[in-house]
Amino acid sequence: MKVEELRDLTNEEISQQLHDSQEELFNLRFQKSMNRLENAGKLKDIKKDIARMKTIIRERELRG
Repeated sequence: MKVEELRDLTNEEISQQLHDSQEELFNLRFQKSMNRLENAGKLKDIKKDIARMKTIIRERELRG
């Protein structure tokens, strides 16, 4: 997900997406440990999305 798309969302929507992405990351890590992961690049993408979401949430906290 792009930063511009995330900035258009509300804090609640970002928090929900963050939660969903963290669950997906957990599932992907589990698949990786069981040697069933087909697309290893997906892990990298999910981690970056999580970092983007956390950054936007933190920026909004600092702005007030």
